[in-house]
Amino acid sequence: MLAYCDKIADIVRKALLKYDADEIVGLVGPIKMDLHPTEGYFVSTKKTMNVFDMSGKEYMVTIEEVQ
Repeated sequence: MLAYCDKIADIVRKALLKYDADEIVGLVGPIKMDLHPTEGYFVSTKKTMNVFDMSGKEYMVTIEEVQ
C-alpha cells in the first residue's frame, strides 16, 4: 500500500507558509528525510521540518506513517 508522507509534509509546509492569521509562525525550514547518518539511505518514510514562532522558539513537525 502506498504511503503519502512526502505529499502530506509538502501540504503542511505550504499551509504553514501561506496561512497564519495570528502571525505566530516565523521561519519554516525545509522538509528533511529520515536518512541513515553515514550511508545516506532511507531509514523510513518519516519527514520532519523545523518551525519557529514569532519569538524564535523552535518546534519540530513530524509526519510519520503509523504501522
